[in-house]
Amino acid sequence: MPRFSIIVPSHGVAGRLAQALDSVLAQSFGDFELIPVCDGPGSLAADVAAAHARRDSRVAPVHSPPSAGLAGARGAGMRAATGAYLLFLDGDDILLPGALAALHARLADTGDPDVLLFAYERVPWWEGEPTQPAQPLLARAPSGVFHPDRAPELTGVQSPAWAAAYRRAFLAEHAVSFPAGHFTDIGFGTAVMARAERVAVLRESVARHHVRRQGNRLCLPGEHHTELLDQTERALALAPRLSAERAHALFDQLFAAVLKTAGHPRRLPARHRRAFFRRAGRLYRRHRPAGHRPPGGSLGLQHRLLATGAYPVFRLLRGAKEAAVRAGARLPRPRGLRTRLFYRRRLRRPLDPNLAVFCAYWGRGYACNPAAIHAKLRELAPHIRSVFLVEAGQAHAVPEGVEHAVIGSRRSWDVLARATYLVNNANFAEGVVKRPGSVHLQTQHGTPLKKMGVDQATYPVVAARTGSFAKLLGRVDRWDYNLSSNTHSTQMWERAFPGSYEHLEYGYPRNDVYYTATAEDVVRVRRELGVPEGATAVLYAPTHRDWHTGFEAGLDLEAFCEAAGEDVVVLLRAHYFYDRGRTRASGRIIDVTSHRSSEDVCLAADALVTDYSSIMFDYANLDRPIVVYADDWEVYRETRGVYFDLLQSPPGPVARTAEELARIFRDGSWAGGESARLRAAFRERFCEFDDGRAAERVVRRVFLGEPPESIPPVVPLAERVPAPAATTLVRS
Repeated sequence: MPRFSIIVPSHGVAGRLAQALDSVLAQSFGDFELIPVCDGPGSLAADVAAAHARRDSRVAPVHSPPSAGLAGARGAGMRAATGAYLLFLDGDDILLPGALAALHARLADTGDPDVLLFAYERVPWWEGEPTQPAQPLLARAPSGVFHPDRAPELTGVQSPAWAAAYRRAFLAEHAVSFPAGHFTDIGFGTAVMARAERVAVLRESVARHHVRRQGNRLCLPGEHHTELLDQTERALALAPRLSAERAHALFDQLFAAVLKTAGHPRRLPARHRRAFFRRAGRLYRRHRPAGHRPPGGSLGLQHRLLATGAYPVFRLLRGAKEAAVRAGARLPRPRGLRTRLFYRRRLRRPLDPNLAVFCAYWGRGYACNPAAIHAKLRELAPHIRSVFLVEAGQAHAVPEGVEHAVIGSRRSWDVLARATYLVNNANFAEGVVKRPGSVHLQTQHGTPLKKMGVDQATYPVVAARTGSFAKLLGRVDRWDYNLSSNTHSTQMWERAFPGSYEHLEYGYPRNDVYYTATAEDVVRVRRELGVPEGATAVLYAPTHRDWHTGFEAGLDLEAFCEAAGEDVVVLLRAHYFYDRGRTRASGRIIDVTSHRSSEDVCLAADALVTDYSSIMFDYANLDRPIVVYADDWEVYRETRGVYFDLLQSPPGPVARTAEELARIFRDGSWAGGESARLRAAFRERFCEFDDGRAAERVVRRVFLGEPPESIPPVVPLAERVPAPAATTLVRS
């Protein structure tokens, strides 16, 4: 008889089943049988399980029809099991290394209890920081073997079935099984803890539970939530066999779950909410333990409303909560009833196959990849009408002859409703509907060094400013195409913005100008910006710090100019969050933050000094010197999060202090051989697809529908000729 029987239901998670099975087979403790429970022969999960069975005789698949649900699958596994202890593992979770050895040792130390509860890791599906949900519960439990009366809070309500090892003979003796239907863990867990005499805990994490992107199936809307009351009634029937303290804990935990469902605006269909509340109230009044006192706060108020059957008041309370959530929504949507009705009417009209809507940086103007694609679209597909969306007061930022609409206006909602093509480098408003047949192109606006999207979730300062990740993913689900300028970006976008879109590894259209601009363009831009003839223009472009409330230069620029050389001027370009709306010069400092085109500013610069801004990846296309000023790298890395160590693979020399930065320019190492070597490696990695034809590739594929094989290939890096630098022109 094996020590463990590990039962792994696989319905709906076949894509990750191999990972779960591999985590078991890789355990150092090998006395187990592994029982994958599959939908039936010929299913994807069955094929995965069969392949593992051929590799390892300890794998013994069984089948259970999907109609039997999770309870049926686990029951099938239990009937096939022969081990001394049963473990349940979801098909998309894993056992941590050393888990079975730790369980075996703890069971031996505690004399083979009826139940061994253990800790587990709960990990977001985007590989965020793991949490330990069971630790607070287990920390209060006695250290040895104990009767559940000594730990009243261990009722089985809060412990998933896969967070314990169960003695198989104990389950058979008491005929404990998984009740049919949804929320089966509640029925099973409470039955186990009501009958167990000898319980122990292992505070070491055994399993890693992956939270699905779509959430727990039990959290999805639907009538199945009414089954929570079935399981609640089944669990409450066990209360008479418990001590008074355990009965009180069971009652509170069950009704915390019931009230959470009753108060959730989207779980129960509207037609079932009143009936759910009334039945819950009857259960509450019938099973409330003698001397029970409701908890404090809002939950206690809900207890009292449930006890009195005051559904109208409960509904008002829930409505007020929903209104508060709606009022706190940060993303724009059609404002006002008339505008919403107008947009809804426009959505009923057919899509215009020759209408495209563009937006950049939440409406700051005509810029970035959307502007470059727009310009190429007018050249290659003039039959498509294009409208650029801008914020109120930003119409001046749109070139003459470019049609535009103000964000939030009726006209903007009209074109958003009818356009076939929607192009943005950020995201359109949450209220924008993804219509069948429409094409959404996400162009992005940089190469990710700092953590992006859902990868920001584990960085509190950043996450607090990001808003709802669920809403973010709802917007990601509208994307049909996502643009990438290098393989690194492609991989990071998959992590940060998981979705079903297609990656276009075509390069960034905004960077085309770095290969198409002429010497005359460079001279013109420098004159427009006020760069003195013969001066060395150093572009200083620091990134945004999430922990700062305003712009801080981070460097005494006047002192830098004095120390770096008399011919040095600084082009200061702060993050676009700090656009002051003007371009001005002060001594040897030229503020170009508000200049419309960051590409023009880069063309004008002889060198770039930045900290961690993504502008370095774009500027590297020019093959001009880059210096990294990393005075607070450790703080930035820990607070903002990064995808790779910039200081280990920089695009040029690294300065940690203002004195080091000045020295790098004073002794010429900013443009020396080592600088060129570092830059070459950086360009090889991050300028992979930028070759001057990115916009053409995008237009041909997305707007003209040309097949991938007919799209112009990327020009090899060695064959590209960047726009000349001003210093080169002077020498020429």
